[in-house]
Amino acid sequence: MLRDIDNYYLQKDEPVKSCLLFLRDHILNYDQNITEAWKYRMPFFCYKGKMFCYLWVHKKNGLPYIGIVEGKRIDHPELIIEKRSRMKIMLLNPNADLPMETIDTILKMAINFYK
Repeated sequence: MLRDIDNYYLQKDEPVKSCLLFLRDHILNYDQNITEAWKYRMPFFCYKGKMFCYLWVHKKNGLPYIGIVEGKRIDHPELIIEKRSRMKIMLLNPNADLPMETIDTILKMAINFYK
């Protein structure tokens, strides 16, 4: 039987599914202290047990994104806050090459709040 977190990814349509699965693997391999958790019916990633980021699909435009829990404390042009009070998101185009250097920069900036 599949876990809820695995089911979340498998129920998505392509190319969003592949994009999210790649990001899941990349985030989990980015740092040995990052673990995966199912919280609020969403795939979350924790850094040393604290909620760090999550993956989701934007309801209005259907684009996948990385949500950064401490995003409000990060100043990066690719992060947008919309109507959130604490978190910011980085929208991604699943039909294009992912901006891995930018993603890694943002992940590094976010991890710094937990060290």
